[in-house]
Amino acid sequence: MNKPPSRRASRFGGVAVLLAIICAATLALAGPLSPPAGPVAPTGKTTQEVFDKVAASEARTAVNATNTPGDNDASPSLFKITQPGSYYLTGNVAGVVGKYGIEIASSGVTLDLNGFELLGVPGTLDGVIVTSGVPRNIAVSNGSVRNWGGAGVNLDIANTCRIDGVLASGNGGTGIDGGPYSVISNATARNNLVGISAGDSSVITGCTANSNTSGGFGTGFGCTIANCTASFNAGPGFDVLSGCTIVNCTAANNTDFGFNTGSSATVTSCTAYNNSGIGIAVTTASTVSDCTVSSSSRDGIRCASRCLIRNNTCNGQGGGSGLSAGIHATGSGNRIEGNNCSNSDRGIDVDSDGNFIVRNTCSGNTLNWTIAAGNVVGTIVDRTSTGNAAIIGNSAPGSLGSTDANANFTH
Repeated sequence: MNKPPSRRASRFGGVAVLLAIICAATLALAGPLSPPAGPVAPTGKTTQEVFDKVAASEARTAVNATNTPGDNDASPSLFKITQPGSYYLTGNVAGVVGKYGIEIASSGVTLDLNGFELLGVPGTLDGVIVTSGVPRNIAVSNGSVRNWGGAGVNLDIANTCRIDGVLASGNGGTGIDGGPYSVISNATARNNLVGISAGDSSVITGCTANSNTSGGFGTGFGCTIANCTASFNAGPGFDVLSGCTIVNCTAANNTDFGFNTGSSATVTSCTAYNNSGIGIAVTTASTVSDCTVSSSSRDGIRCASRCLIRNNTCNGQGGGSGLSAGIHATGSGNRIEGNNCSNSDRGIDVDSDGNFIVRNTCSGNTLNWTIAAGNVVGTIVDRTSTGNAAIIGNSAPGSLGSTDANANFTH
């Protein structure tokens, strides 16, 4: 009678079978290990040809003299895209006097600069421009456009555009210019005439504009700008029309306004620092909230009528000229609430009647409050000379001097 195998023998036998199966599968997948006889021969293709073949398999078209030849018509160009599709650069583009770099004369075009540079020279026109009617659905991304005589990327007559990851510098016109309904993201514009511009109903996010000669950002109506920085521009940092929203942005060291808006605008969670004009200027029916404004040569925040100015920190406006305020309301119907204004020529300055002013604090200003007759004002409590003694322990008497929940305080 045969003796059954032990558990150990069965287990080892199973492992052996499994190893055999794995080895066989590996050999089947790996193919023959020996190369064919004879020397290894070249394919006969250049690196560029291989690259172009791969790109062709991706249904993209290279921008070159064969695929996208330029012309010398009314808008002369080095390269001209006339059909919808996806296009890409295979190298840097050097500008020629009197010509655009790349002309887009069709809707439905995506242009990938592919990390390369369009480099202009004096007397060139725009680096990238859209022409012909009112094209739409244009995208330009991923490269730099420098030293063109006109704009860097000029899509201003097109709508529904996208510009992403573009660096524009040293251009004689606007660095990056999008038409209505544009989305401009992750872009930098430096040392251009104007930094970044967009038409109505556009969105600009994650961009930087600095050292431009006529301003950082400019937009049409109903736009949104978020997480952007404008600095050292010889003009306003942000200059937008009515109905715009600006959030989480910084304007610093500009030689005009930090933020300048039309009516019905919202500016929230922004910083304006050391601008030569007004830090944040809004007109009718606008909101400025949770912002920090300091060291403006003129007013920190200036509003016209029917605005909400709430929970802002304003410090050090005016430099002793006697004319600048932390918050300056020039019209009526404003609600000025919960702000802290310090170390300026004036703390809160209200020129007209019909405003509502509560829960603000002013300290260290040459003149803390200057408010015209006819306004509704919470009690202003002077605590400049009275405060708590040192506090050590678990409790202390209050020193507010008022239980009015809507009181304003000077301290």
